[in-house]
Amino acid sequence: MKRRRASIKESRGEVALFRRRALAGFALILLGLCAVCVRYVYLQVLHHEEFVARSDQNRVKPRAIPPARGLIYDRNGVLLADNVPAFRLEVTPEQVGDMDDMLGKLGAVVPLSDDDIATFRKQVKQGRRFEGIPLRLKLTEDEIGRFAVNRWRFPGVDVVPYLTRRYPLGPSMAHVIGYVSRIDTDDLDRMDDDEEAGYKGTTHIGRIGIERYYEKLLHGAPGYELVEVNADGRTQAVLDTTPPTPGKNIYLSIDVRLQKAAEQAMAGRAGAAIAIDPRNGQVLAFVSVPDFDPNLFVNGISSADYKALTTAPDKPLYNRALRGVYPPGSTVKPFLALGGLTLGIRRPSDTVLSTGEFCIPGQSRCYRDDKRGGDGTVNMIRAIELSTNTYFYRLALDMGIDRLASWMGSLGFGKKTGIDLVGEVEGILPSREWKMGRSKAGWYPGETIIAGIGQGYWAVTPLQLAHATATFAGHGIPYTPHLLLDTQDGVDSPRVPQAFPPSGPSVVRKQADWNAVNEGMEAVINSGKGTGKKLGIGFPYLIAGKSGTAERFSRKTDAYDNNKNTAYLATRHRALFIAYTPADDPKIAVAVVLEAGAWGAADSGPIARKILDQWVVDEGGPRPAEPPPGPVATADADPADSADEPAAPSSAGEPPQDDGEDQ
Repeated sequence: MKRRRASIKESRGEVALFRRRALAGFALILLGLCAVCVRYVYLQVLHHEEFVARSDQNRVKPRAIPPARGLIYDRNGVLLADNVPAFRLEVTPEQVGDMDDMLGKLGAVVPLSDDDIATFRKQVKQGRRFEGIPLRLKLTEDEIGRFAVNRWRFPGVDVVPYLTRRYPLGPSMAHVIGYVSRIDTDDLDRMDDDEEAGYKGTTHIGRIGIERYYEKLLHGAPGYELVEVNADGRTQAVLDTTPPTPGKNIYLSIDVRLQKAAEQAMAGRAGAAIAIDPRNGQVLAFVSVPDFDPNLFVNGISSADYKALTTAPDKPLYNRALRGVYPPGSTVKPFLALGGLTLGIRRPSDTVLSTGEFCIPGQSRCYRDDKRGGDGTVNMIRAIELSTNTYFYRLALDMGIDRLASWMGSLGFGKKTGIDLVGEVEGILPSREWKMGRSKAGWYPGETIIAGIGQGYWAVTPLQLAHATATFAGHGIPYTPHLLLDTQDGVDSPRVPQAFPPSGPSVVRKQADWNAVNEGMEAVINSGKGTGKKLGIGFPYLIAGKSGTAERFSRKTDAYDNNKNTAYLATRHRALFIAYTPADDPKIAVAVVLEAGAWGAADSGPIARKILDQWVVDEGGPRPAEPPPGPVATADADPADSADEPAAPSSAGEPPQDDGEDQ
C-alpha cells in the first residue's frame, strides 16, 4: 500500500496574492467612489440649476392665460361685440399615444366635424405638442356631461373654459364690425416670434372689419401661471400667476339707431348707405345690403352654411359700401360745377342753351340732354337743380380731361379714402394716364363729355361718394372717414377720445363758390322743379342734395326708349342720391347707392330722407312728417326723357369712342 505525499502549503505566496487582489479591489472601489464624487459634483455643483429646472419641468408646467378681448360699443354705449363664457375640448398631443385612435373613439362621445379635425391636425403639425390645442369649440352641456363620464378613457384631453365672441345685433353691423375666427396655420406662419408669443393660449383672431383693423388694440397680452401636475399631467396646484392684460374696449362713431334706420329704409335692396359727419369725418352709419350673421364664423362655420353664403346670388359677404364700384351718374355734377368755379372756367351767372342734345363741332354724333327739347337757357344753379346734361357736357369739354381728373382727385375720387377698415378699393377716376395703362388708343373728346355726367369709365365706391359729399358739406375741409371714436382700458376707466385732424387744406377757395353750388343743391330738394322735389317737405331744416341715375346699357340707336315700366327700368339703372343738412351749417352728409333702381331721386332719395329723419330724432328733435306720396322726380327719372348715357364699362369694355383729336 502506497503512502500519499503530504502537500507543502506556500503561505507567503498566498498572502501576497491576497494582498494584490485586495489592493485591486480597493482600487476599484476607490475608483468607483471617485466616479460617484465626480458625477455628484457634475450634477449637484456644475449643473445644479439645469437639473433642478428639468426636474421642475416634470412637476411644474407653465400655462398661458389668454387675455379677454376688448369689447366694441357704438357711440352711445350700445354693445356690438361681447365675450361670453363657453367650453372647449383641448388636447395636449405629447400625452396622447395614438392620435388617430383617440380621435376615432372621442368622436363617438363628442361629435367632431371634418373641419374640426383638419384644423386640429394643422396646428399639431406646427410642433406645439406640449401645449393644449383646441379640438372642438363651444361644447353644449350635454356634450360636456358625456365627456366627463368618459374622461378616464382619454388621457391628455380636457374640457377647458374660455371666452368666445358674440355679436348681439347679429347681421346688423356685420360689414362694419366683421368677425373673429379660429387661428389657423396661415396666421401662425405670418407671425414673427414676438407676435406668436402674444397669442399663446389664444384661439381666435380678427378676420375682417373693425375686428381685424384694430386687432392689436382689441387682443391684449396673455398672462401665465405655473401649475404643479401629477404623473398624468393633471393640475394639482397653482404655484404662481401673472395675470393677462385685457384688450382695450373700442367705441365707434356709428350710431346704432341711425344704422338700423338705414337698414330698414333699404328694405333688403342690394346697395349701400353711408352717413358721415362733415365736421370731423366720423362715420355715423355704414350699411351694406345684403348682410350676414357674423356669429356663424366665430367657432367655425359649417361647410353647408359657408357654401350657402358664397353661392348666394346676392353675395351677402360682399361689402358694397367699401368694395362695390358704380358709375356715379349725375351726383358728380355739383363737384364738377365747383371745379369750374375754382379753376376760373365758369361763373355762376354763365349760361348754356339746352336744346335737347349737345354736338361736338365737326362730329356727327350728338349727346342727349336730360329731356327732349332741353331746359332752355340755364345757369349753373339752374343746371344743378334740373340736372341739365348739356351744361355739364360743355363744362367738362372746356375743362379738359386732365384738369377734370386732377380736380375730382382732390375730392377723393380714384383713390382710397383711408377709412379704418381693411379691403377698400380705389375705384376708377377717368384720366388720360388711366387709359394709357390699359389701351393703346388715345383719349377722345367724347370720353371727356361722358365723364362730365358721371358715366363712361367712372367707377366709385359708395364710401368715396359719401366722403366727397361730406368734404363739400364741410366747406371743402377734408377729413379721413373713420369709425374709431374712443378707446377704454376697462369698463371702470374713462373713455379716451381719439384725434383725427383734417387730412388736408380746404379745396374751396372762395365762399361764394361754395354758396353757388350749395344753392343749386338746395334747389334740387326744395324747388318745384328740382329732381329731388318733395324730399324736403316736412323736414325742419333745409336739405341740399343731388340725384343720380346711371344707366347700365349703352344706347344702340337714336330712338328714345319709351318703356316706362318701373320693374323694367329698375333692371337698367343704378340709383344714387347724395344729401346733407342743415344746408347752411351741415352736420350730416349721406350717400345712398342702389344696384337696381328706376331712378335716383325716387328710389334712393327716400332712403336718404329716412336716414336724415332718424338723425333729427337722435339730435333730440321730433320725428319729421313724411313727405307726401307721389312721384319725387321728373327730369332725372323717366328713361324716355333721359340722356340714355353709356354705362360704366367692365374691365374689358370701353365706352363708345368719337373720332377726332385728343382733348
